Amino acid sequence: MMLRFLCCLLLLSRFVPAGAQAIPPPIAIETEHVSLVLTVGTNQKLYQTYLGPKLTAADRQSLPQPGPFDAYMPAPGEAYVPAGTDNLFEPAIGMVHADGNPSLALVFAEVQTSQTGDDLITTTVHLRDPAYPVDVRLHFAAYQKEDVIKTWMEITHREKKPVVLTNYASAMLRLHAPHYWLTQLHGDWASEAKEVEGELTSGLKVIDSKLGGTRAGWYQTPSFFLALDKPATETSGEVLAGTLAWTGSFRLAFEVDNLNTLRVLPGLNPFASAYTLPANQPFVTPEFIFTYSPAGKGPASRNLHRWARRYGVLDGTAPRPTLLNNWETTLTAFTESRLDSLMGDAARLGAQIFLLDDGWFGNKYPRNNDKVGLGDWQPDRAKLPHGLGHLVQTATKAGIKFGIWVEPEMVNPKSELYEKHPDWVLRLPNRPEDYSRNQLVLDLTNPKVQDFVFQVVDEQLSQGVAYVKWDCNRMMTSAYSPYLGRDQSHLYIDYVRGLYKVFDRMRSKYPHVPMMLCSGGGARADYGGLKYFTDFWASDNTDAFERVFIQWGFLNFFPSNTLASHVTNWNRQHTLKFRTDVALMGKLGYDLDVSKLSVDELTFSRQAVQNYKRLTPVLAQGDVFRLRSPYEGNQVALLYVDEAQRHAVALSYNLHTRFHEPVLPVRFQGLNPAQRYLVREINLMPGQKDTLPAHDHTYSGDYLMKVGVLLSDPDATQLTSHVLEVLAE
Repeated sequence: MMLRFLCCLLLLSRFVPAGAQAIPPPIAIETEHVSLVLTVGTNQKLYQTYLGPKLTAADRQSLPQPGPFDAYMPAPGEAYVPAGTDNLFEPAIGMVHADGNPSLALVFAEVQTSQTGDDLITTTVHLRDPAYPVDVRLHFAAYQKEDVIKTWMEITHREKKPVVLTNYASAMLRLHAPHYWLTQLHGDWASEAKEVEGELTSGLKVIDSKLGGTRAGWYQTPSFFLALDKPATETSGEVLAGTLAWTGSFRLAFEVDNLNTLRVLPGLNPFASAYTLPANQPFVTPEFIFTYSPAGKGPASRNLHRWARRYGVLDGTAPRPTLLNNWETTLTAFTESRLDSLMGDAARLGAQIFLLDDGWFGNKYPRNNDKVGLGDWQPDRAKLPHGLGHLVQTATKAGIKFGIWVEPEMVNPKSELYEKHPDWVLRLPNRPEDYSRNQLVLDLTNPKVQDFVFQVVDEQLSQGVAYVKWDCNRMMTSAYSPYLGRDQSHLYIDYVRGLYKVFDRMRSKYPHVPMMLCSGGGARADYGGLKYFTDFWASDNTDAFERVFIQWGFLNFFPSNTLASHVTNWNRQHTLKFRTDVALMGKLGYDLDVSKLSVDELTFSRQAVQNYKRLTPVLAQGDVFRLRSPYEGNQVALLYVDEAQRHAVALSYNLHTRFHEPVLPVRFQGLNPAQRYLVREINLMPGQKDTLPAHDHTYSGDYLMKVGVLLSDPDATQLTSHVLEVLAE
């Protein structure tokens, strides 16, 4: 069944009454393969009449024209339903007018369309309230080649006094099918991005975060798949994939109504956030990004990946540097000479950046643990007597660059910053301070705090720092802004807006410095933040076995070059090869003591770094095909294929197959059937022999996709992995 919502049969008998305003033609928001059609009814309301595979212009004209409805029936198909009049289900928008009227009515005013280059078509549909001076504009950006549509809403008014917004979804989509299957990501610290799938039944399902503008995605992620009629696979089923570009509290609502129609309402979470809006001041919602696939989850993911690399992530088509982090080697106990030595190790490894993590700052309260010093961003004179400039120089002499960790949105109560500016902290009056990780959140609704946070980063970058890990290790609780005063319901929204203002300033001055978006792991995995950052830290859990699942989950919605994936010693029972091969799923990095590697381990690691750099056009820019899921068995496989279909890399992980568990060939995807490919195993430890029959053999693309090859060890008794390079002859 096609993914679409056609107006019910009642519409077929409607006609335009005498004297009615002229009905404009259907409004088509389209990509190369997808159509979203909006139609103005005889009552001048806006309806969604289609969402699915692309229609011809003639077929769009044949869609049923909506009109007036029975007063006892909800209006099926209305594209952006307001609250307070005849709506019986979840509204997209709600408002209390200056005179106390808690209703909104929206009718069509005009539509504008513009084109940028050969890929982007932007459509703005202007709706207005016929009784109040309120304007709502629905914006749609259709990316032609990527088959991705981005939509958001803007509301303004000209009433004499402020109005109050009570709901403000970024979009409202309607789907119609016998059944709906929702796939979401959820988790906790160190167990992020767990996939779970379930059927939506009559009623309301909400995935949301009420954690404010810091660690909003701690438990839930603002991304999802929707499959129609039956659960989708990687290669089959109708799928809508969506993700919200917002680094704060969010709400994804899915409601199946009495007619078995599904309303999808993504956007800001209105919890504790009724927003008072003055006249002539626009309220703009976050962008909701979605794509449609008639052939399963895999194509939907690849659509998002291609869009993200080109439009959604900072410098998404540029190479990503490999780095060595000191955290697991030293924690906060290091000296200047020790760091100098570690930078030499980074150069020996072949890394391009050395990243100094937590513990480098604070003098009155030296940052020797996580209880003190946060907020005092001056180099610790005892640890770093020559400051950061010396470390930048050391890195330069070693032929690498220097990066640094910051957490500028936070403060320890035991810090000079807290002593000087207690009014800069989010905390409830007349209540005990509520700590998480011994820290509190700075009030980014305050322009002075925004200036401070910008200056923290600016000071480091101005000294030659070439990479920043921007961390954020607690959520908002007991939150009250001294700056906002009586407008506390603005806090969750205005905090994120303040954060984005800092990011805007940062990128205006330093447009291309690579930066990692971190929040105690993957709690900031969203395109609202990623447009300012090159990658994000998927989890503090770097156990390679666990990372297979975590990275698999995030790869549903984010391209591989955004997933910072490090080789560490979290679980030494895993071989270095297994840990390294798992890190190749994303952006390769290291967080281990290079000096303690054996000669063979160092040789292997140096070769792995060289392989990653050589294969970056495939691993970072290629299409990702998830061939065998860790949720379906112990043999996991992925294939990365370049755009020309001439170069591919297969990654396989044996998650400890059981005794006599069948090991079957894996069928590849995305290759050219007529092309001949040489398959060879790489990333082998010194002295290790290849164990897969496919090594050093040539196959047709047709054979690899129809028959496949073995990618796992039939007799493995531990976690094993293989990396196969596939080269067109």
